[in-house]
Amino acid sequence: MKIDLERQNQTLEYLKSLTLLCVEDNEDVRVSYKVIFEGLVEKLIFAVDGEDGCKKFINEEIDFIITDYRMPNLNGLEMIKEIRSVNKDIPIILVTAIDDKEIIINALKLHVNNFIQKPVEYDQLLEVLLDSSKLLIANNFLKEQRDKKLNELQEKHDYTSYQEDLAFQKELNILRNDFYYQMIDAKTTSLVDFLYQPLDVVSGDAYTARRIDKHRTFYLIVDGMGKGLSASLSAMIMTSFVNHITDKMIEYDSFSLNILVKESMDYIKPILLEEEALAVDYVVFDNIYNKLEYAKFAMPALLLQDKEQNIIRLTSNNPPISKYQKDYQISEYDVSGLEKFLFYSDGVIENMTIYENKTYAEFIEDDFRSSFTKEEFRAKLFQKIDKAEDDITLIFINRLNLQGTLIDKKTFNTSLADIDLADEWYTNLWQNITENSKAIFNAGVTFTELFMNAYEHGNLGIDTKTKHRLIEDDIYFDTLKAKEVGCSKKISVKVDKVAYEFSSYVITQICDEGEGFDTQILSKIFRNSRTFNGRGVFVARSNSLGIYYNTKGTVVLYLNKI
Repeated sequence: MKIDLERQNQTLEYLKSLTLLCVEDNEDVRVSYKVIFEGLVEKLIFAVDGEDGCKKFINEEIDFIITDYRMPNLNGLEMIKEIRSVNKDIPIILVTAIDDKEIIINALKLHVNNFIQKPVEYDQLLEVLLDSSKLLIANNFLKEQRDKKLNELQEKHDYTSYQEDLAFQKELNILRNDFYYQMIDAKTTSLVDFLYQPLDVVSGDAYTARRIDKHRTFYLIVDGMGKGLSASLSAMIMTSFVNHITDKMIEYDSFSLNILVKESMDYIKPILLEEEALAVDYVVFDNIYNKLEYAKFAMPALLLQDKEQNIIRLTSNNPPISKYQKDYQISEYDVSGLEKFLFYSDGVIENMTIYENKTYAEFIEDDFRSSFTKEEFRAKLFQKIDKAEDDITLIFINRLNLQGTLIDKKTFNTSLADIDLADEWYTNLWQNITENSKAIFNAGVTFTELFMNAYEHGNLGIDTKTKHRLIEDDIYFDTLKAKEVGCSKKISVKVDKVAYEFSSYVITQICDEGEGFDTQILSKIFRNSRTFNGRGVFVARSNSLGIYYNTKGTVVLYLNKI
């Protein structure tokens, strides 16, 4: 009994901190409510009808509501319906003189918490108010506990997200790509493009693309056969070790695919679990001797395309790498006359498509054949699959055949005046190629950005930091004009047009005579496109099918489709 009294006193004390909205059209009842409630609640707000009640509820901080049923404009239930659309939890007490079951049922559907019949008795009213206060206390306690739990979950989520971000950054550091927006400018010009799309932060796929020397390139794709952390760790460990050995071989000019395969297998086998295996592609291109060396361990077939658009499939010549495997085989293939190459993990072809019971394996050859660029192939892939079901990794190579494709070429001086001349020349050239205004605009934007880069960063040697300082000091153009004096370096432009399938591709190359730059910085620029540094290059890439620099960074090539 003493405990109940203490609880009632605590509830009454809590009631004194609340704001009560009384909705009543009868002035005499409002007067009686004022007498009753003034000592019980902290703040008392009156509304004269249901419509006024809705307005007061919106404009004031209300803790609970007592309302009459019969009122003009909006009756009690109509008002409650409006309030419940905004707040489903606020305690509401309905006062009515009508003993109507339908009204009671409708009120219960609107989650009315309590009922009082007219005429209102003080004891009954106090009991209902105490019940409503207890409900508020319970709701507030539950909200505090829920908020506490949500905060704990948020902290856990934030920590997990932070760790996942670190893990993904570590993965990107393990992957090595010497051709990030670079072309292979050896005997022929090859465009190398990549798609790396992990299904989760912890990826079972990994890849590497390395420039061995002036004429040889090396590609690795590793697919951890299985799901989860174990497969990812094995793939990343394998890739990291292969890169380490490759670095040493490049340093000592002693690259050997046979040694690379043997050493990496010997290294990874003790790490693999009993039932674990790795699918791996080791591929080496020799662009001088037109030779492809490969060791394929249970990976999907390499797709190669010749000039007549025939597809050649190079299937695996080894089983998956397992803990107890000893032997392996390396094969060679003559790639003379071949123009396109596609290496990929099984996550590409095992995806189910929008076509009933068909995987992408049934479409990959046709899509590869009809795609001139990686972006076109990517678009075809994701048009056919609802969503990726596994990690997706692919390397797309196009060896350009630019024999008999030249449209025009021109050389310009290193001057602001020649920038205008070059823009005019290039625009006129495009207007003779197509009437498509969007294509002309996109090509023009790309040309302006990259030609300006060749002028200021290439031939005049102004780095990004210096440019920003000159702009801040308002001496940028004065400095350009001063540096132009005595500068004999030229900027040459070459434009080719290649027909493929039912489309044409305009290939523009801009060459400066500057010192060049490390093109690997483009990876940082494109991962954070909002930064100012390199903004022009980002704009150029966005308005073309891709931009590619030579090894030195003095030639840039880009494609536009018409």
